Amino acid sequence: MPWRVGGYDSFAHEEYTFQGEYATEEEARAAAAEHLESIMRLQPKANSGGTPLEGGIQDMVFVVRPDGSKYRFDGEK
Repeated sequence: MPWRVGGYDSFAHEEYTFQGEYATEEEARAAAAEHLESIMRLQPKANSGGTPLEGGIQDMVFVVRPDGSKYRFDGEK
């Protein structure tokens, strides 16, 4: 099974999956970084209270392992 990138919308209380499958964790983390940057542009600090590390952004990004388990991607590559 491939690596994937997912998200969570805290307002809607819904998980979602970004398009794409990745052969390695490194590729998935690079894609997660792109998704997180996009979310940060759409949900800027002025509107959402801050970056993921400051707790202000509403959507979260996760790296999904091939076994289906996942961890939150915080922007560290």
